Amino acid sequence: MKRARCLAAALLLAVAVTGALAQDRPLSRPAGGWTASGLVDDPQRVEYAYPANLIDRGGQRGRTLIEGRLSQVRKAGTRTPTLVVNGNAMPLYTGDDGRYARPYAFGAGSNGIELRDGDGRVLQRVQFYEANRLKTQARVRAILAWDDPQAELDLHVITPDGGHAFFANPVLPNGGGLDVDSVDGAGPEMFSMTAPLPGPYHVYVNYWGNFGAGGYHFDEATRQQPVITARITLVFDENTGAERRETFTVPMRKIGDLTLVRSFVR
Repeated sequence: MKRARCLAAALLLAVAVTGALAQDRPLSRPAGGWTASGLVDDPQRVEYAYPANLIDRGGQRGRTLIEGRLSQVRKAGTRTPTLVVNGNAMPLYTGDDGRYARPYAFGAGSNGIELRDGDGRVLQRVQFYEANRLKTQARVRAILAWDDPQAELDLHVITPDGGHAFFANPVLPNGGGLDVDSVDGAGPEMFSMTAPLPGPYHVYVNYWGNFGAGGYHFDEATRQQPVITARITLVFDENTGAERRETFTVPMRKIGDLTLVRSFVR
């Protein structure tokens, strides 16, 4: 089944804190570049190993984890913190101990990560430049996130040659695919294409089911939001002078909902 958890390459670099914080860093990584040392926090073992393409589904080893711990765990009735990556805002849910790990696929150029509390205040900000010349740039990117950690939403993208990228078919022969397929609540899921084909593209979001302590299921009553809000961001020519983005908010009311978010032509 598509929901297998995968380890990711980790990133090591000290980060600057903006504002007074408690003893735990809200955002502990990433900040610098891909490392071959995996999850071992040993700076002596860091070997930079940059993948040449954004799409790398070999156990999703190309995913970068954004990790940290919020000292003040969100209480019921308070607003959810927000993680903003390269301008893409996503709800941030944590475990009971305040820890979180969100996957993201960074491209070349300037990358920014910002953590905001439930009132919108910036807790921490990281900016780094990915200078690897071998890494190809995403010319088309679609990012999905949603506001219910008990729900599982899926991104579907239809390409001009009839390719259909989704969880069961993540990599397309045309070079596009899902380079992040979040499997444990609230996203993100991300489609990237470095050499887009000319023609029409269609972006859909599907409310697949729910997730709980017993795994994936289809019990409507277990979700936390009566109406789940999906946020889909389309980014064209990312990290270039021609970058353009569009953001859409889509309500998902019941399991099985499938919504066409946007059709566009390249």
